[in-house]
Amino acid sequence: MSPDRRLRPVWADASPAPGAAPVQLTLDDVGTPLSDVTFVVVDLETTGGTPADCEITEIGAVKVRGGEVLGEFQTLVDPGGPVPPYIQVLTGITTAMLVGAPRIETVLPSFLEFARDSVLVAHNAPFDIGFLKAAAARTGHAWPGNKVLDTVRLARRAVTRDEVPNHKLSSLAALFGASVTPNHRALSDARATVDVLHALLGRLGPLGVTHLEDLATATDPVPADVRRKRTLADGLPDAPGVYLFRGPHEEVLYVGTSTTSLRTRVRSYFTSAEKRQRITEMVRIAHRVDPVVCATPLEARVRELRLIAEHSPRYNRRSRFPERMPWVRLTSEPFPRLSVVRDVRDEDGAAYIGPFSSSASAQLALDALHESFPVRQCTRRLPLVAPAGATACVLAELGRCGAPCLGQQSVDAYAAVVERVRTAMSSDPAEVVAAHAERITWLVRQERFEEAATVRDRLAAYLRGASRAQRVAPLSRCPELVAARRTDDGGWELVLVRHGRLAGTARVDRRTDPRPVVTALQASGEHVAAPPSPAPAAHPEETDLLLAWLDKPGVRLVEVAGGWSMPARSAVAVVDPAAAVAGAARHAQVDPAGDQGGGTTHRPHLSLVAPAPSTA
Repeated sequence: MSPDRRLRPVWADASPAPGAAPVQLTLDDVGTPLSDVTFVVVDLETTGGTPADCEITEIGAVKVRGGEVLGEFQTLVDPGGPVPPYIQVLTGITTAMLVGAPRIETVLPSFLEFARDSVLVAHNAPFDIGFLKAAAARTGHAWPGNKVLDTVRLARRAVTRDEVPNHKLSSLAALFGASVTPNHRALSDARATVDVLHALLGRLGPLGVTHLEDLATATDPVPADVRRKRTLADGLPDAPGVYLFRGPHEEVLYVGTSTTSLRTRVRSYFTSAEKRQRITEMVRIAHRVDPVVCATPLEARVRELRLIAEHSPRYNRRSRFPERMPWVRLTSEPFPRLSVVRDVRDEDGAAYIGPFSSSASAQLALDALHESFPVRQCTRRLPLVAPAGATACVLAELGRCGAPCLGQQSVDAYAAVVERVRTAMSSDPAEVVAAHAERITWLVRQERFEEAATVRDRLAAYLRGASRAQRVAPLSRCPELVAARRTDDGGWELVLVRHGRLAGTARVDRRTDPRPVVTALQASGEHVAAPPSPAPAAHPEETDLLLAWLDKPGVRLVEVAGGWSMPARSAVAVVDPAAAVAGAARHAQVDPAGDQGGGTTHRPHLSLVAPAPSTA
């Protein structure tokens, strides 16, 4: 692997040039042509219709490739019992004919060797393959997992009812003029199925079914105009990366990612596996797919987020506008208050939780903090000295605000309340959980379940926002972190993170010393300026991806500058509101006979046991 390949950094604007020169494709790029595929067409005769209580009496198979017969396989099989009379009439195979025939445990290994590395074909394949798999299971042979093709399903796609009354083998053989007439004997029926298969593939060729990979979706009920677009996947690399569907004016319609194979993922958009109506509409508009090959799956996911944020494709529904994700802020002023904002500023004394997926979620979290602490909810900026003639709001009359606007609460007294709010936002959610657990318990006793659900939703929104901020903030403050993870082939996947942003990535094989690569990665990585905490220097979802990768088993920290840790009693430990409420109910010292009205002035003691902190 070349150093350039290993050390290629991640850039948000890494979209391919529209005027890139075309490349002549090889057969490996577009798949395996059907002329190079080895098919083994198989047919069975049995003592009945179910493999659970019936046995195989005859196996017939024909091996073909490129229209040429390579070999045939035929044998009678002793079922270990008599053949039912109606089966004898149907197939002509009698019990006497099977005396001395080999048992299935002798026949099956020979057939599996005959069919090795081939595509199995049968007319009504679930019947024949089902019997073969059941026989393999009973005799202790591992099923090799050959690809299976059903000519009945192909016929339903290629032959209309105007041509044949049904899709039985005899009807199709007569339609296509098969050289052998089916007669319910295994080898004859297999020979007839070969002629039917070739005729069906000839009909499906003009519809784009020309390669082995096309057969997997040839029977899908996909509109013809969508299926014709499948050529857009031709030539895409079999590697992880990002793909961009482009419209007739070169606009980006949709950005997606594949962590394994770009070609396989894009092909799925032209099959029945794609159920989303808007994506089917997008495929009809698209005229080109541009790939961006990535060194690792993590790089592919990050590139996807950055390209979505850059182009805002109209068919992508998530991650398009990261700047619109709201935060809950504790303001920096003599008498701070809570508000919902769109950005994080570098202010002394300010605190933030989030970002949230919507303004509604942010408002729920803000309501949870207001329910837990008697901070002011008025929006004007208060002076240090209350003006003459000032009046209090109804919250002060209810005891839910200390009324600093009237001078009834000093700056120091109000600061003590604000410090509790700041603690709940930055480190310990215990007080918020306790207040909501108390309120939910009281509402449930009153059988006011809908109101209890609303309180639960407020607590859940707060826990999500607080836990996200408390996970992201330590990484966003970390100027540089280098981590490594073993790959499946014994090499190393190296990741460079700066202030919560992927600044570079590399991959080395098992024969390469990763230490010089780490040094080069640090020298060539993207420069990232420190953001105002707790916001990361990247899309919040990008930082979430990095944290998820760092949490994977086997990840090793190589170097950490400035430290990386979070509080032991953080909201990360209690993100489930139901578990948080249950824990609070177990530990809160509340008189069960008392009539607690859920007010904010009573604060029961709460002891939550949190897991050990994640530290560097």
